[in-house]
Amino acid sequence: MATERPAEGQPAPVFSLSTHTSDTPVSLSDFAGRIVVLYFYPADDTPGCTTESCAFRDLSAEYDAAGAVILGISPDDVASHRAFAEKYKLPFPLLADPDHAVAESYGAWKEKNNYGRKYMGIERTTFVIGKDGNIAKVFGRVRVDGHGDAVLNFVKGIV
Repeated sequence: MATERPAEGQPAPVFSLSTHTSDTPVSLSDFAGRIVVLYFYPADDTPGCTTESCAFRDLSAEYDAAGAVILGISPDDVASHRAFAEKYKLPFPLLADPDHAVAESYGAWKEKNNYGRKYMGIERTTFVIGKDGNIAKVFGRVRVDGHGDAVLNFVKGIV
């Protein structure tokens, strides 16, 4: 079921999901008082998702210097995330949302159309969540080229 995504200024929906980096689920509350870059992507190890994730990887030191943490979310399971993160040396958690409940709460689970075939899936979307826990910026229908830099520039502007 597709839902509306929360608007800028609204509280970010809370979540707790499994990750490839820890046996303990990761919750949004774990990052209270920090800027969170939460990016939803369709699938591990696909061309666009790899480009996007590697851009965040390549800029991760700059995000860290700006006080921001990066979290990726897709419907893939923890084993898939582990292989993807190891293959591309991704230094941030990838969260498993196999029932797409978190994607739905953020309005990133949408009807898609591929050559006339309609199906439900992730609409590539990035949320910047401010230190106050509210959504500071929504990057919807993301095009991967230059996206990591655009998000970083926004983050640097709110530090």
